[in-house]
Amino acid sequence: MTAIVTGAGRGFGRAIATALTATGRHVVGVSRTRAADAPYETVTADAADPDVAAALIQQHRPRVLVPNAGVVPAMGPVDALSWAEFERNWQVDTRHVFEWTKAALRLPLEPGSIVVAMSSGAALRGSPVSGGYAGAKAAIRFIATYGADESRRELGLRFATVMPPLTPATELGRAGVAGYAARNGTEPDYRVTLTAEQVAQHVLGVIEGSEAYTEGVVTG
Repeated sequence: MTAIVTGAGRGFGRAIATALTATGRHVVGVSRTRAADAPYETVTADAADPDVAAALIQQHRPRVLVPNAGVVPAMGPVDALSWAEFERNWQVDTRHVFEWTKAALRLPLEPGSIVVAMSSGAALRGSPVSGGYAGAKAAIRFIATYGADESRRELGLRFATVMPPLTPATELGRAGVAGYAARNGTEPDYRVTLTAEQVAQHVLGVIEGSEAYTEGVVTG
């Protein structure tokens, strides 16, 4: 059984791809930069490119698809950011989930396959120092629900949204911790209460489920 994980070069993506490999699956990890010493097959490509999504899904026909790629948002209050900084996550995080979901529905993947869209707890609570990040992650949640609705017609695919909280276990999390500390005039607290490996185990649990659609916030 094959799984594709985007954003697999580091952070949650690398942990998820590694955990899936440990279950005996053939894992294809997609990342913009080369993932060194990865225990899974790697593809260096832009995950937001629709041609990449269509080609890799056609080639590998995964039973598990985890769109996880994203960029670190520009940190600062809304009045300190340009529009280009504010929209950064829409162009990568949101667009790539849109493209991979679209490709999964159009091929389509085999019945029973699952698409696990990696969103964020910020999709529920907002994130006032990271521009459009929270909105981009909320849109990912909606895209996953739309995919589930379309699949219910006759495709039989499963969809899920996973929403990890801010954690300094990742580069993005460390930037967020620093951003909030700067806004509040405090020292950043980089103590890790949720690891990337814990997020990966949560994703494995979601994959082993049976719901047509499920969503949840990961807790440490």
